[in-house]
Amino acid sequence: MSDAAGRARRLGYGVLGPRLDYLLHLRPAEWPIMAAHTALGYVLAVGLAGVARGTAIGPASLGLALWVVCLNGGTLAINSAFDRDEGDIAYLRRPPPPPRRLFGFGLGLMLAGLAVSLALPRGYIAAYAICLLMSLAYSVPPARLKSVAGADWLINMLGFGTLTPWAGWAATGRPLDLAHGVLLAGFCPLFASLYPLTQLYQVEEDERRGDRTLAVRLGPARSLDAALVACGIAFALFVSAGFLAGWRSGNAGRWAALALAAVAWAVVLIPWRRAARAWAPAAHQRAMYWALGAWAVTDLAVAASWGT
Repeated sequence: MSDAAGRARRLGYGVLGPRLDYLLHLRPAEWPIMAAHTALGYVLAVGLAGVARGTAIGPASLGLALWVVCLNGGTLAINSAFDRDEGDIAYLRRPPPPPRRLFGFGLGLMLAGLAVSLALPRGYIAAYAICLLMSLAYSVPPARLKSVAGADWLINMLGFGTLTPWAGWAATGRPLDLAHGVLLAGFCPLFASLYPLTQLYQVEEDERRGDRTLAVRLGPARSLDAALVACGIAFALFVSAGFLAGWRSGNAGRWAALALAAVAWAVVLIPWRRAARAWAPAAHQRAMYWALGAWAVTDLAVAASWGT
């Protein structure tokens, strides 16, 4: 943890006392990433011109807040309540011991978000409810699907990959056409690429806890192989969506934006695959954040090429 982060945490404890532990386990450092991917669906639904006009901004803003803080934050809190990690976890360095009521706090936050979501279109409510159930199955015994290699992968690629931007779209109440449906589907294998990368630096701790995660099962090299294949499938779907939307040679700028995103992933994944077996956990952790950067580049490229 940096000196600045340490000072901020000490200040937080001075203001909130032990209640700060609840906030930290919501992992607010992830909120900008989750918010950006949720907002992508809104941008795709109304276009950049619609964003400038504030089209459907009220329900979209409410949907984004519920998805990021209540659903995602509650999910991560519940995950921490059962994992009881001692080392660094994604978006939280030096996690404090989980408070005794962390599970109830996380579940209450998720259910409160579901209750408020009833004011939004039915597509959003359905996406929220599905992700809530998947989150509980993912983290809570006896199911605890995060410890079942493959099941953990499927839940995350569907939940974060596709349902998250779909929620941003669905909050507007607009119907989904085929081209945009294929585009959103492409984020499912893209997150399938990212997910094992978020686990590689935690393999030793997961093995000690007995969690047979995807990365534990595959090992570093095959995890990177899977990431490369899934990334290729994702960009094949993005290209297919472009053809379905009528992109041809006159849309060179749009194709170039997608190509830039593909290059960003290649720059991260190919060197990582070459060095996978030799890297220590800290190196895998640093590379994970570069992969998150490639994800952000992809979101921006899709927004720029589809939002006009």
